[in-house]
Amino acid sequence: MKDILRKILFPNTTIKEYLSVTINGSIQEKVYLKTEKFFIDISETHYLLCLEPMVFGIWRNKEEDVVTLQEKSEFRMHFTDSTCDNDNLEKNSIAILTLDFFNKIEDECGTLFLLRLKRSRIHHISLFKTLFLFFAYYRKPKLSFNKFKSFVTAFSYPRKVCLISFNQNKYYNIFPMDLLGEIKDCKRHAFGLRHSNAALSKIIETKKIVVSEVSFNYKNIIYQLGKYHKANPPSFDSLPFKITYTSNFEFYIPEWAENYKEIKILETINLGSQMLLWGEVVNEKTLNSFESYLYHIHFLLYLHQQKKGQSYQLA
Repeated sequence: MKDILRKILFPNTTIKEYLSVTINGSIQEKVYLKTEKFFIDISETHYLLCLEPMVFGIWRNKEEDVVTLQEKSEFRMHFTDSTCDNDNLEKNSIAILTLDFFNKIEDECGTLFLLRLKRSRIHHISLFKTLFLFFAYYRKPKLSFNKFKSFVTAFSYPRKVCLISFNQNKYYNIFPMDLLGEIKDCKRHAFGLRHSNAALSKIIETKKIVVSEVSFNYKNIIYQLGKYHKANPPSFDSLPFKITYTSNFEFYIPEWAENYKEIKILETINLGSQMLLWGEVVNEKTLNSFESYLYHIHFLLYLHQQKKGQSYQLA
């Protein structure tokens, strides 16, 4: 019965949970933050930083009005597939999160507000198709339908995959991350590293980390490095690529990285399953030039895009 329904509901489709895509041009999805008193576009200033509980960082510059974000009221985060005004926001949202205030980092050039998930709604495809996918393919012992909805929503906006590098004496690690965010105007970076990450304690101790943007063409190598989140990698001599060194920290990075940023950690906050690292870019350099990066989206967003005839290119 499962196979019959799959062929009827999703013909000629390979069902996955998350998809790797590349984006030529700009991201078409938008994210808006709303309360009773304000409505703002946070598409380029919101960052997924923790999964359990789900926590988002929202950046506001000093010159922007931050008073309303400090209120104790609920916040609603709306995910849409295109630009939308306040009047049409509700009906055009493919997913909606309700959040409350959790914490904040006050910086000399702005504030990173940390909002924690309370509940979520999703409208990518019909409820029947959504329930079929969940119960037939996605349900796991620790994944409730509510948690599933929150993951769908969080990845209803493409999350860029970057490489993280760290060195200390004879220890090194290079691994991919998509729970991170860059505040370009004031050279700040936020990272949400799992507590089980093998390099986390060393990064906190030395207050140093390097982040690199990479092309989607190296997807297979990037994912191979992903297994070193919880384990020590092999000697760098046995890596399937040549390495180069950052100029200040002398951390290893792949020679095919587009760029790197050397970052000094300024503050840490325990968010739950992830530790938030907040840092300042102290040095950066461009090494190569690429047109497209690697992103992660949820399969339900991809189905919604297909329905509208505007899906991203699979990486």
